[in-house]
Amino acid sequence: MTESEGQDSGGDSRPFMCGVVEGFYGRPWTLTQRKDLFEKMEFWGMCSYLYAPKDDCKHRAFWRELYTVEEAEHLQSLILAAHESNVNFYYAISPGLDIVYSNSKEIGALKRKLDQVAQLGCKSFALLFDDIEAEMQKPDKEAFQSFAHAQVSVTNEIYQHLGQPSFLFCPTQYCTSRAVPTIATSEYLKTIGMKLASNIDIMWTGDKVIPKEITVASLEPITQALKRKVVIWDNEHANDYDQRRVFLGPYSGRSPDIIQKLRGVLANPNCEYGANFVAIHSLAAWSKCTVDGCSSLSANDTVSSDIKLELGNGTNGDSEDVVPPPPDKLPPHVYHPRIALKSAIRDWLPEFNRVKSVWGPISKPQVGLNPTGILQPIINTCITSTSTTSSLNLPIPAAVLVGTPADLPNPKSSNPAEDSSTDLSGLLSLGSVLRIPVMNSLVSTHEVVMLTNDPKSTQPEPMETNIDAEGSDPAAGSSPVSKVTDVIMESTTNPPTPAGMQVEPTDGGGGLSKAESTTMLCEPTSPEKEEFSSIEDLDSLSYDDLQLFCDLFYLPCEHGPTAVEILTEFYWLKTHAGVMLVSGSEDGEPEDAKPEWESRRARFNALLGSIKRAFDRLCMAPNRELVYNLYTYVWDLVGVLLLLESYIDWLALGFFSPKYKQLVIGRHTWFSGIREAFLSGDHEPYVFRGGLTADLQRLMPVDSGNDLFMYQYPDHPTNIVYKIRPFKPQDEEACYRIALQTWEDGMDATQFYSTHPRLVGEKSIGPFISFYSNFGFVFENSVGEIVGYIFAATDIKEFYQRVNIAWLPEMRTKYPKVEWSEGELPTPCETTINSFHQSDPVVPPGLDTPEAWALVRIAYLPSISDSSLASRATMLVLACLRTSGVLKALAEVPKKEKYVQEVYSKIGFAALTETGSGGQPSNDISDDYVYMSRRY
Repeated sequence: MTESEGQDSGGDSRPFMCGVVEGFYGRPWTLTQRKDLFEKMEFWGMCSYLYAPKDDCKHRAFWRELYTVEEAEHLQSLILAAHESNVNFYYAISPGLDIVYSNSKEIGALKRKLDQVAQLGCKSFALLFDDIEAEMQKPDKEAFQSFAHAQVSVTNEIYQHLGQPSFLFCPTQYCTSRAVPTIATSEYLKTIGMKLASNIDIMWTGDKVIPKEITVASLEPITQALKRKVVIWDNEHANDYDQRRVFLGPYSGRSPDIIQKLRGVLANPNCEYGANFVAIHSLAAWSKCTVDGCSSLSANDTVSSDIKLELGNGTNGDSEDVVPPPPDKLPPHVYHPRIALKSAIRDWLPEFNRVKSVWGPISKPQVGLNPTGILQPIINTCITSTSTTSSLNLPIPAAVLVGTPADLPNPKSSNPAEDSSTDLSGLLSLGSVLRIPVMNSLVSTHEVVMLTNDPKSTQPEPMETNIDAEGSDPAAGSSPVSKVTDVIMESTTNPPTPAGMQVEPTDGGGGLSKAESTTMLCEPTSPEKEEFSSIEDLDSLSYDDLQLFCDLFYLPCEHGPTAVEILTEFYWLKTHAGVMLVSGSEDGEPEDAKPEWESRRARFNALLGSIKRAFDRLCMAPNRELVYNLYTYVWDLVGVLLLLESYIDWLALGFFSPKYKQLVIGRHTWFSGIREAFLSGDHEPYVFRGGLTADLQRLMPVDSGNDLFMYQYPDHPTNIVYKIRPFKPQDEEACYRIALQTWEDGMDATQFYSTHPRLVGEKSIGPFISFYSNFGFVFENSVGEIVGYIFAATDIKEFYQRVNIAWLPEMRTKYPKVEWSEGELPTPCETTINSFHQSDPVVPPGLDTPEAWALVRIAYLPSISDSSLASRATMLVLACLRTSGVLKALAEVPKKEKYVQEVYSKIGFAALTETGSGGQPSNDISDDYVYMSRRY
């Protein structure tokens, strides 16, 4: 093994490298998606693709294994497709998890693997040593002076062995925050710069793993240390660390001024291939520009006065903080993210109208994530696991920890958020520590079939899948290489026409009618079909719809304008709701405050309505692959937006505490610290997980409700999102009907109460409707039918007093006590009637405390499969109770009703424990009921 002296390649005359790195953790892209990417890259003038999917087994976890004949054929087809599109295909391998650098057999295995790939036509390669422990095994310590020397020795030898091809190297210290101790004083980086062959390009992510900005000044230290220009591995659009975020915003925070300081830029984008159109399109546009449209002057270019005027700079000197909106058009060499976004959306829109079908349940591509806050591997892009609590959603793959957390390493980190006693960094795919699903993206049995209305074409059989109901692989752990099926399946047709080109109808005429496309596209394998509400009159997805989605799912450290508007308006409506108090506006409010509040509320609701309509149109888009890619994100956000709308509708009624400001404006809101931290870019984006959806949740006046946003996504796309609205008097009969249909431990009891159909409702929710209707909400489906309800009484002591004084006497008069002969069994109806004539209920011992307990009652039809509905309704009621000064909620459930107990358990209610030092009441207080509670 030899080391070659590096030298400064600042005068490198090679063309700028611009392209894509498939380097995220999670389910890799399919062959067809990659080939589609190559065609788009050629059309957009991009030149490089780096094959480096972290969880593709033979790239990282089992890097020594050669490709089978079938795998080699698929890989060769990819390489040839890239070359045909004039894209330089870099094959990357990551041996750093367990390679012994000084072992000749290990180096021989690495050479054999890369020789095999070279024989398939590959001419460019990469060695990646990111996300590994910076610790050598004992033989390496004896053979090499340092960790950097070991990596350089292997890399240089492989580089020479392959004939000095185009070559990329990713160091272990790949960003400023991971340079130990700093870039200028890092012996590791100094050794790499001095010893690595000068024509090998080195990858770098910036100041952080996911930096908000990359500037000329930030590149100077690393350029000096490595003695060459770096290739930026750009994680700006990577979303593998958060299941609730997808990034649809344009390439931003990187001035074109840095282009001359770089060897190239490779974007490592979203796990969902279809979600990356804007990211890659705008990067391609950026790479061709020389002037920064976001700055008044380019650091290296004298911008003419006409461009200054066009940019809006220098024309308004009143405030330096005012950022003028971008003009509709700029010269081709001037880059502005918002202009680039508009151009990308125009080219992206035709993609949604291409008829492409996908079958099977929706599953997230970010494997290894978990909703409990417990650390699991493969959750980040080139980063280690963190201790940051996440609010994520099922399904998740199986991952079994072998050994104890104490046996696992805890690497040092410059970021306090990354410190954790259970950090699994460096062992992300190591089978000796974790047994996790691994994938092979070169072999897939799944197919995406392009459908046409050709009568001769046959409908293919729906795909088979190994994914169980929870989204995990049943075979994981039974084999070292478990198969994980892709929901996005391979295409049997030619790759699509590149974006920007008109897609012609397949039948030579007008293409599929709306009815035909709907019938053919909505045919999942599961017995459950895709269900849609009545949306026959909807137009196709529009430019404005895509603009909305891009604004709502923008960038890691920046919300789009529409998202900012939603956050701002909701916060304003919430904090100024005192003008709507039925007892009168708060002191100091202007006389016209109420009309202004109502006007802004109407605009807010109209904006949310436009988002819901855009969601409806997305659900019906012919390109089902794109729908599957975006659906869970938009569905989740729409549910939260409807929750906000319901809360604002309740505030409009004015039935809350006059002290609402102290109750609803807490420390942990978007506008009190979080906003500044989020926008600063001083953190890694994975510190604030959940994106806009989580930021909106934080604005709800509930301190501990994260568990209510951990629910199962729909198996198949559906635009049905149940609305929760305040109870109205005319809803009483419908609520009584729901009570009857869920009375017998969630089962329909209609047949037993035919003579008294209102009896059950009057028994279960009658007092709530009579005395606390202001804290009642009903659940509506898409056609306005009530399918459930939730009610709350603000004080259980007051509730029982009102029941005993006013409600029970009326019921005893209406339903006289039933007598029956000895040996005669009473009917369920008679038993319920006689329950009114028992002794008056009292507050159970232990619950009669100075602090008020709210009493909550929820019921919904068993046919409701939306697991988010009960959670959203509970969050809404808890927020309303909090706004009224009540901080604890209680549910009273008959002990025999196990199903109902389970319902409350799913929304965070836990059975009260025995009385302890904290005075917590015991559940032995009643022979008939289980008392379940939660704080918020």
